[in-house]
Amino acid sequence: MGLTAKSTGIYAFLEDLNQSSVKADAIIALAGNPNTGKSTVFNGLTGLNQHTGNWPGKTVVLAKGNYLYRHKNITLVDLPGTYSLLANSADEQVARDFICFGDPDATVVVADATCLERNLNLVLQVMEITPKTILCLNLIDEAKRKKIEIDIAALENILGIPVIPTAARDKTGLKELREAIHQTVFGKRCNHPKPMVYSENIEVAIEKIQAEVENLFQGRINSRWVALRLLDGDTTIIQEMRNYLQRMEPKDQPVSETYKEVECCGSFGSRV
Repeated sequence: MGLTAKSTGIYAFLEDLNQSSVKADAIIALAGNPNTGKSTVFNGLTGLNQHTGNWPGKTVVLAKGNYLYRHKNITLVDLPGTYSLLANSADEQVARDFICFGDPDATVVVADATCLERNLNLVLQVMEITPKTILCLNLIDEAKRKKIEIDIAALENILGIPVIPTAARDKTGLKELREAIHQTVFGKRCNHPKPMVYSENIEVAIEKIQAEVENLFQGRINSRWVALRLLDGDTTIIQEMRNYLQRMEPKDQPVSETYKEVECCGSFGSRV
């Protein structure tokens, strides 16, 4: 039997998560630039309840772990360290596919408090995909030593998402991070990420492509974000769009028709 969208890539990984001996009440993605202490945050949250595995079809290793908080079993997926989600490398593509098509219950982005401006690029990209984004401002102790002051409340207000300062090596702030995840997924907290607004001509183009994408996905993924990637000329996302639709609608729509409609979206994006 040949490999299908259900048995490779993100879908094989999701099936592996679902078959875990620990039933997850929520799946949380952990993203971040390299050297932000992301693995330290992961280790601090999950302790010894973790293991690693390969992303099917890619030479990328992911760590998965679990922790219990407020009687909820949380599965944490430590995505590859990446500077963006523009899919210029296998690591970026894996991170992008999991956040966009894997439908995690929330995404925590770990940023280095000593060089926040550089790290915010990834934070803003994730915010464009999902409102359930949490900024973990790690290495806050290093920032204080360097006399860098960050107004956490102002940053939360500007971004519209929770901002949790941590020093993961000392386990400082991890309890607050667990609580922010809990409130975002199970509580009454409703994030309102700051919308990214582009120039008028780009917004017009996005609107045209978004209508076509929304017609295909019917609100199941962020059609505006997909429209932006198609406008960028990102051809890697087209195959993931095919795979997603093939998985979600195997009976309602022939695969050939699914491919045809996705190709139309892709070609429409290149023309705009």
